[in-house]
Amino acid sequence: MGFYLRTDLKAGPFRFTLTGSGVGVSVGVPGFRIGTGPRGNYIRVGALGTSYFNAPVSPVAVPAPVPVGGPHQAVDMRDMTGVAVQHLAAAHPSDLVTQIQAAAKQRSLWHWAAVALLVLIAVLPPAGLLLLVPGVPGIWWLWQRDLARRSVVVFYQVEDEAAARYEHLTGNAGFVTAVQAVWEVEAQGSLTTPYQQKVNAGASALVGRHPATIDLAGPPCLVTNIAVPSLHGRDRSIYFLPDRALVRHGEQYADIPYFQLGAYFEEQRFVESGTVPGDAQTVGTTWQYANKSGGPDRRYKDNRQLPIMRYGRLTLTSPGGLLMIWDFSRPDVPYALASVLSGMGRTVG
Repeated sequence: MGFYLRTDLKAGPFRFTLTGSGVGVSVGVPGFRIGTGPRGNYIRVGALGTSYFNAPVSPVAVPAPVPVGGPHQAVDMRDMTGVAVQHLAAAHPSDLVTQIQAAAKQRSLWHWAAVALLVLIAVLPPAGLLLLVPGVPGIWWLWQRDLARRSVVVFYQVEDEAAARYEHLTGNAGFVTAVQAVWEVEAQGSLTTPYQQKVNAGASALVGRHPATIDLAGPPCLVTNIAVPSLHGRDRSIYFLPDRALVRHGEQYADIPYFQLGAYFEEQRFVESGTVPGDAQTVGTTWQYANKSGGPDRRYKDNRQLPIMRYGRLTLTSPGGLLMIWDFSRPDVPYALASVLSGMGRTVG
């Protein structure tokens, strides 16, 4: 299948190898490696080969000028981020999440050792230079140890219909290079008074959003053999694995089974006050300060004309309280994602 990338994974000094018989793990340096696999434990030294010696041992508006005037003109912004990740994790505890959270909380030690080595070299010249001989290999060893402690290794072997649907999901991840702009929506408020609509380009709602990114990297602590479509907001990320969606907020993680993940598409008409993405479609124009007829309000200086864009919105929900809203500069991308994710739920559930 197209989403299978590697049969060898590396986490610090450890190398994990997937074979038809199972998973093996080894550790060492070029020319000398010790490990264990489906056939047993082994030592490999240079060209001497391998010898086995022991038994063998997972719309619609943009941020516009804030309304002025008294409190009665303020826009009531409603939070659109759902429940905290901790609550989601409590609702769906899993071994994978436990291992990833434990790895994410590990602190790196190698850079402190590097700073200590530099300080000793500075205060003990020229004899301090001799510390480089044991110090550099020691820091490299700590760096490799930190990588291993902060890694969770998972091999995926997805077959049949599940494989086809996940390949469809990763295939639609072509938008990583195709889509030019993604935003995470964090708050939204209705514009109910004529004044609020006037000073917000005639829109019906005000949206609080932040730029987002999209890639195939997966969680930073997860070392796996597949590409993992991922959406990253300001504070939160969601990763689409073959068997579940993984949500992150800082060092807190939770997973949502696909049969409990709701994915919904909606087309948006968005008044864009920022930079217009090159791949977005303009469907009209309005004014930053608009009168009732839709024309410019002449009482405001520097009243600029704004484009109305055709965007697409992907909303992700779960019965446990997940709520993530993503706007895309191309509507076809969230439409395809919503369709595939809904199919993943039917397959895995």
